[in-house]
Amino acid sequence: MKMLHPISVRARCVAACSMVLLLCAGAWAAEKSAPAARDLFNGKDLSGWYTFLHDHGKGVDPKAVFTVADGVIRISGEEWGCITTEEEFENYHALIEFKWGEKTWANRVDAARDSGFLVHSVGEDGGYSRTWMYSIEVQMIEGGTGDLLAVGDEGDLISITSDIDTASPSTGKVYKTGGAPTTITGGRIDWWGRDLGWKDVKGFRGAQDVEHPVGEWNRLEVLCLGDRVTVWLNGRLVNECYNVKPTKGKLQIQSEGAELFVRKVQLQPLAAEE
Repeated sequence: MKMLHPISVRARCVAACSMVLLLCAGAWAAEKSAPAARDLFNGKDLSGWYTFLHDHGKGVDPKAVFTVADGVIRISGEEWGCITTEEEFENYHALIEFKWGEKTWANRVDAARDSGFLVHSVGEDGGYSRTWMYSIEVQMIEGGTGDLLAVGDEGDLISITSDIDTASPSTGKVYKTGGAPTTITGGRIDWWGRDLGWKDVKGFRGAQDVEHPVGEWNRLEVLCLGDRVTVWLNGRLVNECYNVKPTKGKLQIQSEGAELFVRKVQLQPLAAEE
């Protein structure tokens, strides 16, 4: 074995230590430069959001459909509408933690509990069905949470493309990794495990459902990066689309006939892909 001169050993140690310090400094700088995650719900009130109801318009909520108590947003579902962010967003990883309540209303009193997290919302409040903005909807409904909808006028303002399982016996369009690219300007792309026997009935549970039972908290994550939207539910990839239009906009959470509780809405800004 060749013996190294003490000076050579010292020089190598210095070089190695310098490299470690440089790597640590680089990681520290990257961490420092990464934007911090933002809590879009402060746990106290609806600061940063406004209400919109089909029958009352913006900022008028006579039946207290949207309230905050004990660090949780309650959306009663009694009237159709939404809460909407004051700001627009693009390139982000959003997290919403939600659970269903027991109460359902009106023509959906016996139907599957229903709501939605709408991203890239643009245009006028109530532009769609006098209730929601044009948007890309991440569906929240018993048995169908994770479906993706183009909420628009069937024109080219709202458009999504997804890979579809052409061999599925479903009468709808079902997402499948590596499937046939299919573009829609209206309607929905079902998440991959949506039960073939799905029925619009209260309490529906499918054989492959990822959503937790009523009363338990769910973790819905939506990655919006460039022209792609990817959806995870309770840690599992359930749906994705690409070539989306538009690629930025406001966020909305629906009131649609079912009681819903939300304890977290968090957004991690992301750097745009080059």
